[in-house]
Amino acid sequence: MAASGYTVQAAVLLLALQLLSLGAADADQETGTVIPAESRPCVDCHAFEFMQRALQDLKKTAFNLDARTEMLVLRAERRALCDCMTTNSLR
Repeated sequence: MAASGYTVQAAVLLLALQLLSLGAADADQETGTVIPAESRPCVDCHAFEFMQRALQDLKKTAFNLDARTEMLVLRAERRALCDCMTTNSLR
């Protein structure tokens, strides 16, 4: 019976210590400077702006690649046409 009394006392002591430590943690958080939500940009806004810039860069790169591909295809077609005309004109 005495052992169960010590167990209950130990449990109460541990509970009291946990409550005290939680109260101290809350007090530490309250001592910092609080910046109002209206004056600080949200993380989602920064992520959205970053994604917009990345999308613009991708569009620009895609346009440059498309223009370069079209130029290379036209060059290849012109070479093929010139090679064909040179071969046919020699006959």
